[in-house]
Amino acid sequence: MLATALWLCVFGGVPAPCAAQLPGASTNVKWPIRTREHVDLWLHGFAMISSDASAVPLFRHGYREALVAARAKASAVTDFDVNLGALAQRVRENPALVTAQFLAFSFPTWEELAATIDAFVKADGDPKKAKSKEGAAVFSMLARVFPAKADRDFARTFTNALQNEKDVFFHGWWVDEMRSRERTLAAVDSIWQRELRPRLQNFLNHSEQPNGDLILSLAIEGEGRTVTDTRERSQVAVGFPDSPDHAMDALYAFAHEIVGPLTGPAVEDNTTPAEKRSGVATVVGSYALVRGGALLLARLSPELAAGYARFYLRVAGVAFDGDPMAAFARAFPIPKPMLESIDRQISISFGGI
Repeated sequence: MLATALWLCVFGGVPAPCAAQLPGASTNVKWPIRTREHVDLWLHGFAMISSDASAVPLFRHGYREALVAARAKASAVTDFDVNLGALAQRVRENPALVTAQFLAFSFPTWEELAATIDAFVKADGDPKKAKSKEGAAVFSMLARVFPAKADRDFARTFTNALQNEKDVFFHGWWVDEMRSRERTLAAVDSIWQRELRPRLQNFLNHSEQPNGDLILSLAIEGEGRTVTDTRERSQVAVGFPDSPDHAMDALYAFAHEIVGPLTGPAVEDNTTPAEKRSGVATVVGSYALVRGGALLLARLSPELAAGYARFYLRVAGVAFDGDPMAAFARAFPIPKPMLESIDRQISISFGGI
């Protein structure tokens, strides 16, 4: 299960913006919809080198195959192709590198992300070699993600290869994708801001997630990425639906992400030390997050909960006939006391509603 990460966005002594403003978007809108190319590029890199057997895949099903085909169609050969095998090997050797996926959210642009990693690697990961107190804090953050020389070599190679990937192929492909999905983005935004967010705002306020950025990302789907900084402004990345007809898919994934602060304690309280050591608690925790999103939406309507269940059954590749909620419960089983604990906390976060 991907835990919510906490990163400090501090560069040059000034808090850096953790999300770029979409053209025409009001700064007064709560939880605005965003797109961020450098986040997509970074996640794209991990999608291309990661293996995954999770019930809810970390990346969109078929993403890698689709991008291989798109790159072949464009006759694009990049440094990422040359280094793909070595990068994938290092991730297999050190699975903890998967947490590096969250780094992109701590930087407002690709240029700042790439320059910071370059400086960090040149300093051999030593915060004392940073040029400022703020830089030392950032280096310390990166050192937790890339502690060994082999990890820093991975960071350098990965970043440089993605730079070439961006220049040769990814930027043009991404721009075309954004253009083709304009109606989908508008559909997600309309449903979110006019219908669903106002109904969830009370929950968001009481669960200490009053505002943030909802980022539509191309490489992911049911398993989002959530980052919370110290200013009570979250960043939640979810899959970018393929068409306006599937606009709700992004919002189902958002519901899955925002129950994380409530499901974590329930898993902790309802699993034994032996289950935590064996890894059973991690699997149950992943299921609890999926089940929590359904409990959250059930507070709004049974239809939303059923739609959510269908979405996660599809993402998990589970075929079913009949009642989607029954199939959903079978596919993602968790102990009844844990389920009741999550539901109780959701009720409290709705302010007793």
